[in-house]
Parts: sequence; structure tokens; C-alpha cells
Amino acid sequence: MKYFNHIALTFILLLGLASCTDSYLDKQPDERVEIDTEDKVVMLLTSAYPSGNWGEIAELSSDNMIDNNAPHYPHNPDAKQVLVHYNLSSAERIDDEIFRFDPGKSSTSTDSPTLIWEGCYNGIATANLALESIDKLVDEAGGVMSAKLKAARAEALLIRAYCHFILVNMFSQAYKNDEASAEDIGVPYITKSEDTVMPSYDRGTVTDDYNNIEADLEAGLADITDDNYTLPKWHFNVNAAHAFAARFYLYKRDYDKVIEHANAVLGEGTSLLSSKLMDYSGFDDCTNSSDYATAWQSASINNNLLLIPTYSIQWRKSAGYRYSCAGDALVGTIYHTTANSNWYAFPTAYVAGFTFYVSDTDYGFTCAKICETFEYTDKVSGVGYAHLVRREFTATELLLDRAEAKLLSKTHQDIDGAIEDLIAYDDSRCSFSDANTAIYTANSALVPLTKDRIDSYYSKSTNTNCYANWDFTQNMSSDFVVPENAVTYMNCLNDFRRFETWQEGWRFFDLKRFGIEYSHFVGLENTEYRLTWDDPRRAIEIPQEVIAAGLQSSRPLTEDNMILSNEARCYDN
Repeated sequence: MKYFNHIALTFILLLGLASCTDSYLDKQPDERVEIDTEDKVVMLLTSAYPSGNWGEIAELSSDNMIDNNAPHYPHNPDAKQVLVHYNLSSAERIDDEIFRFDPGKSSTSTDSPTLIWEGCYNGIATANLALESIDKLVDEAGGVMSAKLKAARAEALLIRAYCHFILVNMFSQAYKNDEASAEDIGVPYITKSEDTVMPSYDRGTVTDDYNNIEADLEAGLADITDDNYTLPKWHFNVNAAHAFAARFYLYKRDYDKVIEHANAVLGEGTSLLSSKLMDYSGFDDCTNSSDYATAWQSASINNNLLLIPTYSIQWRKSAGYRYSCAGDALVGTIYHTTANSNWYAFPTAYVAGFTFYVSDTDYGFTCAKICETFEYTDKVSGVGYAHLVRREFTATELLLDRAEAKLLSKTHQDIDGAIEDLIAYDDSRCSFSDANTAIYTANSALVPLTKDRIDSYYSKSTNTNCYANWDFTQNMSSDFVVPENAVTYMNCLNDFRRFETWQEGWRFFDLKRFGIEYSHFVGLENTEYRLTWDDPRRAIEIPQEVIAAGLQSSRPLTEDNMILSNEARCYDN
């Protein structure tokens, strides 16, 4: 029978370093717990979810952040529009590295590539241990698998699939298609517990990873239930599993399956959405960031499908330091008028706590949905751990996934259905209390969204998040083409998704899979660091200690891309 304790899971890939999956039954490091009952397997899986927050690095790597020290214009159109720059310090040196698209070498602590890598692979190791323990229990029962073990096996497979999904999308290039992605380096797909100190692994390819993820995902979906836990939203439940499937197939461009899995949660059409999407009438009594965070992160909200607690200080770093959402990044995310709103920031931002800032609004805003909670290990000394609860899947994001699939499906394109979903999304983010509705709709400053308003606003490439066409997507893959009749609505979707997922990290994945090219401008010299659609730096570099142990870099040098340093891809204005 397999054993679990703090030293049994010595699994940071290729390092042979002791790594702790958080306490199980509060056992001390020298105590061993035999995983020999169904209840112990179920309890083991509570510690299998990834503990590292990938949102901070993803936001820094996206176009949602700027360098406040580089010359930029104020976000507020009423302010004097002259170039400004500041002399703000970085929260950590690794932020300088990540923002310049360099490897994150200077930190292995919270919100670093190391913690993301370690957290995911620890989750995978725990899931694998659970699966092997289940196999042993089934053998001992004469091949009979109970309903509880069947559900636990499904959860373990989904966890394993999801951890690899995050790893491959962070540390590899975006999926293109099976043929093209067979040329891109993946991440090691681990399907068994490790019992050697220095195992050797092959990173395989992105295609390999996607095929393995799909196999685990489909096997987990077949048996997942909500029965093993009294708090299912902190675990892969039925709705969360379908939301994961929809997200995976969206990235794989199997659009009909996206719609199928989204409908399993949302129902077909829009008739059931009012009870499933985010309701912004519940923020009226919030007075501080903790109140707002509680409202966002509550398991009782129908919109929240899966909650994952992580170690993170993203909240305290996201405003007031050198890198933040200010200037053009703020205009691109929340601070612009829309097809149906004349407010500078869409009213939801004011209502739901998007607009917290430190000292000066031009230093950047942060959103209370990523507000941290603090676990004191010593209240007298004031030390402990900062936690951030990630809303990993929500019904609202799932609706936008479905709208994209309806726009891009080659076999069942449904423009009208996509428009209905986009309007339903906007209706949801306008679900204010009566008092706030009166404030924000006064003088027709906010009106209902309609197809005509979408057509008028999002057909203009001069508007934020809009393109005259999406031809750049064909660089990614001949399979990824935005039809001409979908361009306007993809512009709308791009705007909505950037708003909805702000500060959660998903924007970085969208930039990668869409092939959108963008730049970071650094320092008083305003040096441009540009990412083309095929830039190797679109893959976050794996931890330096893992490379030192022998695993291949995410950014290998080839004859075609002799990138020796950022100087090869930066341009002085």
C-alpha cells in the first residue's frame, strides 16, 4: 500500500528536493499515513490542487500591465494629456525580469515560476498517489470499485489533467494544431508516482500534452459527481469539470465540444442564465476590500464553479509599484467607454471593487476579486502566509467561451446565438441594485446592449480591443481563422473577455492562442520589447534550477531563432 507524508512526496521535477503537499491529518514529518481506506483517498485529494498562483506572472507577461516609469499618457481623458513618468520601485526584482520577457531567475518564492511549477507537479504527484491507492483498494476488493472511489478517481484524473493544462499553457507555446504543435516543446506528462531521487524526464511536445490531457479529462468527466464533499466548489465538481472541458476544447479549437460542455452547465440558449451568472446587486454593503473579496469568492454564488486557494501576494503588488495596470493598459481593460456606456470606466468597475489604488490613480488600479486573506502562524510577530482564492472557473467566463465557439465553429457557426450570449453577458454585468441602476443609467449614460450597438461600435478598429480583421490569427495555424462575418463580434468578445478576466491571468493565454502581437515599453528611454506571434518568449521559461538539473529550456536556441538576449528583439524609439 502507498504511504503519504511530508517526505513521501519528494517531487519537484528533476530536483530531488523535499517538497511538502500541505498537511494531511496534521501529521509530523516523521509520521506516515497509510492510504488504505476510501475516506483517506478522498481526504488526500483535498491537498492535490495546485498551490501556486499563476495569475501574477501571466498578468505581467500580458498587455494588462505597463511600466509606470516609462513615459505614458494618463488614463483619464479629462486629465491633461501629456507624457508622464514616475520613479517607482519594483515590488521584486523578478518583476523586472518577467516584464522584459526574460527568465524569472531572481526568486523562487511566492508568485514565481518555481512556485507555479512546484505547485502543479505536487498536485500531479498527489493525484497519482491517489490513483495508485485506488487501484490497490480495488484489487483488494476483488476488482469492485465503489461509487466513492469511482468519484475520487475521476477527481484525481481531472486534477492531473488541469495541472498539466496550466503547465503547458504557461511554459510552452500555444496549441496550434496536432501537426504544428508536434514541433513545440511541451512539459513532462507524469502519470505515476516517482520513487527515485533523480528521475529523467522528456518534455515531449505540446501535441503529446494535449492528447494526454484530453484522455484524462474525458475519463474524469465520465464519473465525476458532487457526492464526495459537502463543499463541492472547492473540488472538481460536475459543473467545474464541464467548464474545464469547454476551456480545453476552446484552446484545441474543437468548437462543437465547447458548446456541448457549456450547455451542460448553462443550458441551451439564454433562458437559464439569470440564475447562473454573476449578480452585481450584492456589493452594496461592501465597505472595504475584504468585504468585496468575500462577495467575489463566495462558494454560495452560483457563478463560481471552482475555487482554488493559493499562496500569493499578487494583491499587494498589483498597484502602487513600478508595474501595474495604468495608462494604456488601464484604458484597454476597464477605463474606456463602450457600445452602450458613456462612463469612462464601465459602471461594474465602480460597483464591484475594481478601482482600488495606492496613493494615486495613475500608479494603477487593482481589483478586490484578487484580494488576499492572511493566515497568521504567529500573531504576535505578525508573520504568516498570504493566500489568494482563485475563481478558476465561473459561469460568466464559460458563457464567453461558448460565444467564441459559436462564432468560430466551421460546422455550426451561430452568429445570432453568439450575439445573444454577448448581450446576456452585458446584461449580467449590469445587474445592479435599484439604487445603482438609477445612478448609472441617468441621462442614458448606460443603456441596454443591442446588436445594432455592437455592430456600430465594434466594427471600428480605432476602438479599444478592436481589429479591422483577425488575419494575424492565421500565423498560429491554418485551422484558426476568424471568418469575415465574425470579426465585429470577435472584437466585442475580445473586449468583454479582457474586462471579465482582468488580473486573473487568462489574458496572457488569449494573447498566445490568438497570435496577437504586443509590446512592453521599459524605462525613461521607452525601450520597446516586442513579442511577435512566433516569439519563443511567449513561453514562460521553466525554473532555472530545473534547467540546471537537466530539463530542456522552454526557449531553445535554433538556427532560425538565435535569440541570445532581449537586445535581439527590442527596439529603441
